[in-house]
Amino acid sequence: MGYKVAVVGATGNVGREVLQTLAEREFPADEVFAVASSRSVGKEVSFGENKVLKVLSLDGFDFSTVDIVLSSPGARVSAEFAPRAAAAGAVVIDNTSHFRMEQDVPLVVPEVNAHAIAGYSKRNIIANPNCSTIQMVVALKPLHDLAGIKRVVVATYQSVSGSGKSAMDELFNQTRGVYMNEPFPKSQENFTKQIAFNVIPHIDVFMDDGNTKEEWKMVAETKKILDPDIAVAATCVRVPVFIGHGEAVNLEFEQPVTEHQARAVLKSAPGVSVVDHRADEGYVTPAECAGEDAVYVSRIRKDPTVKNGLSLWVVSDNLRKGAALNAVQIAEELVRSYMKKAA
Repeated sequence: MGYKVAVVGATGNVGREVLQTLAEREFPADEVFAVASSRSVGKEVSFGENKVLKVLSLDGFDFSTVDIVLSSPGARVSAEFAPRAAAAGAVVIDNTSHFRMEQDVPLVVPEVNAHAIAGYSKRNIIANPNCSTIQMVVALKPLHDLAGIKRVVVATYQSVSGSGKSAMDELFNQTRGVYMNEPFPKSQENFTKQIAFNVIPHIDVFMDDGNTKEEWKMVAETKKILDPDIAVAATCVRVPVFIGHGEAVNLEFEQPVTEHQARAVLKSAPGVSVVDHRADEGYVTPAECAGEDAVYVSRIRKDPTVKNGLSLWVVSDNLRKGAALNAVQIAEELVRSYMKKAA
């Protein structure tokens, strides 16, 4: 006997990737519903290679008919519908920022803190972390277990797909405009400055201390998922890449750790692929990680400027491990350990 699953936000970048991932990984679902806002009702979305689902309205959907909701409709929408779905008996795995820092909602990356899923029963909601946090903590977990991480300094290079399909369209149209010598509006829809042939050190809103909310998310979420005692400093930058986030990560450890030890422990870690050769093409870039499930680690090297320091380069597909895959992995662990159905 399988599960009934609703994918909310099914027409967005992440929602479509969730449907694809559910099909690819053969999640034990008897029925899958594609759910979105009323303006998308009646549209069709793919589920696997041969199946097409008609989109249903979120406003009228009966969540008592499903076991699990995989949600990525935006924080405001999740804030409204997720408690309703949870009260109806469904377990909501939410990919928005709304519930992540609430104390009684587990914030989960299965390779890092799968045990936290057990807390879902408090509210029937599990939060999926921010895409940039997910890939970083997957790489940090085995290193933290090895030598104890004291401090993390990270600069991100985040693709435009993290802001949705319209952001991808904006990059495409601006790039075409540059090549075709066509002017484009000075006021951008998705970004505060031109994104084509540019980088923007500004993701989400500015906070009073000068950090952006994206930077705050990386700090707060890393502490909640991995260890509250780790000091984290982040600079988050949007770059003209369609899919895939890169991160330059500098680490300071409690204990001595060699490059060889770090490389060995990362190679054996779940969800991590080490590609680290000190030669041309001996590292992974966002273009190569698009469509892949792994978190790739390259450029592992000592940092001689601090005691027990290492530097890494970490890349991953932000729509897959950074969003859809992580949510589906949470659902897989949920049904394997906490929601087993009788045969």
